[in-house]
Amino acid sequence: MKYVYLALITLVILQSCQDASEQVDMIIHNATIYTAQAQDSIYTALAIRGDRIWNMGTNEEILNQKTAETKVIDANGRFVMPGFIEGHGHFSGLGSSLQELNFLKDTSWAAILHKIQSKVKDAEPGEWIYGRGWHQEKWHEQPENAYGTYPTHHTLSEISPDNPVMLIHASGHSLFANKLAMKQAGISKETGDPDGGHILKDAQNEPIGVFEERAMQGIKAAYQAHLSTLNEEELVAKWYTAIDLAQQECLKHGVTSFQDAGASKAELRRYVKLAEDNKMDIRLWSMIRHSYDEMKDDIATYRYIGTTHNHFTCAAIKTEVDGALGAHGAWLLEPYNDKPEFYGQNTTDIDEVKRIAKLAYDNEMQLCVHAIGDRANKEVLDIIQSYNTKKKGLRWRIEHAQHLNPGDIMRFKNTGALASMQGVHCTSDAPFVVKRLGMLRAKVGAYAWKALLQQGVTIINGTDVPVEELDPIKNFHATVTRTRIDNGMTFFVEQKLTREEALRSYTIAAAYGAFEEDIKGSLETGKLADIIMLDHNLLSCSDTEILETAVDLTIVGGQIKYERD
Repeated sequence: MKYVYLALITLVILQSCQDASEQVDMIIHNATIYTAQAQDSIYTALAIRGDRIWNMGTNEEILNQKTAETKVIDANGRFVMPGFIEGHGHFSGLGSSLQELNFLKDTSWAAILHKIQSKVKDAEPGEWIYGRGWHQEKWHEQPENAYGTYPTHHTLSEISPDNPVMLIHASGHSLFANKLAMKQAGISKETGDPDGGHILKDAQNEPIGVFEERAMQGIKAAYQAHLSTLNEEELVAKWYTAIDLAQQECLKHGVTSFQDAGASKAELRRYVKLAEDNKMDIRLWSMIRHSYDEMKDDIATYRYIGTTHNHFTCAAIKTEVDGALGAHGAWLLEPYNDKPEFYGQNTTDIDEVKRIAKLAYDNEMQLCVHAIGDRANKEVLDIIQSYNTKKKGLRWRIEHAQHLNPGDIMRFKNTGALASMQGVHCTSDAPFVVKRLGMLRAKVGAYAWKALLQQGVTIINGTDVPVEELDPIKNFHATVTRTRIDNGMTFFVEQKLTREEALRSYTIAAAYGAFEEDIKGSLETGKLADIIMLDHNLLSCSDTEILETAVDLTIVGGQIKYERD
């Protein structure tokens, strides 16, 4: 009898230990759950233990697992889905845009001048004024004394005689500078165009203040020279503040993972430290961006996989071959419709891109290449194809893939290339695409989302922030409607995606594009508990209601990181 009692006591102890080991930390129930799985199952509840999804099922099944310590959240029928994965953005650029002048919503040059005039009042003489987000094709008013669609620097120079001014175009592929900035950069009427760039000049051969693509380097170098005179500790502290602001912005918009399209070595070292110090609230996946010569000797030391519970990874290299369509920088097979005999800019020599491609291949890193024009995409597809014959499954990416020759749409699947595109670019650029490309090219090859998807190509969605706003809801709306919010203009709606196709491009497909589909991108038992709750069902609400949708809750690794008041 003594041995029976001992056996019973042992069984009870073992059972209690087992129960404790399987206790769940959080339950979400009474939810409309979108899992993003290939065969979407119908669940109404899920349980979280640690940083993982522990179980999924009916309300009754999951609530039976709660204990006194379990946090229980009643979704009240709200839409629960995997956290958005920003498939292409610029993380430190997002943070900087939240600190500096931002012109994304300004619809006139006059409005921008007003902001700069206010900034000048508080600036010390010699202090540089920096801003970003202007786009001449999106202004509702023509600037006074315009040169084509561009303003000239004169009015800007008059209001900022003692402060150099550098204003980055929304695309990031051109900039506007005032007279003092040009003087400090040594720019004059005698300054010629660099390879892959263009300085706009008036009839008297005087620079008007606009610098496209590689021509920006002179002004940027003068700005960097100024920064080098400032207190290093203050600059680094400002950078960390920007990163904190970027994380908060992501969480507020339901972005739990961010694919960073180009970070320097210094930034990568800081990101690793932030992750190791448990100061990363989102998951960051970065592409290193330097020249071949700057990377060839130590690239292996910057390869990080899943640092600190999968909060930081760097396993990709970023480069580019052309510029942006808005600045006539996209590299085309045929001339621009509104600039005859001009084919755009090849901004990085193809031999350099090939050297970087070999570096990526030799170090088991993904190659991610910015290509917007059809000529640029063709050149990159040629490079990817040459490596795809050596090894399948590389998942090399073309970033943007905006304007394609119809014959190259089929080549994406055959070469194994992934299309990292941005739905909002389509509606944002819509006012000038036909002007740049002509009707036929715009219709058959511009932002060809559906055509690529029908060929079985993996499409990764994102916003390219700070080129556009970090707002997955607006981006989702653009992807499924191809309609501008401000005036209802549509852009070849036959290329729009269905609601589910769009959600997959923002979740599981984006995870696949980073070799992370086994741990994130869908709601499945064992995957990371990166979950958001929305107040509208994105699969069934009206198009208008999409834009009214709010993020109520953002969970990263089983921890609530944002909750709407």
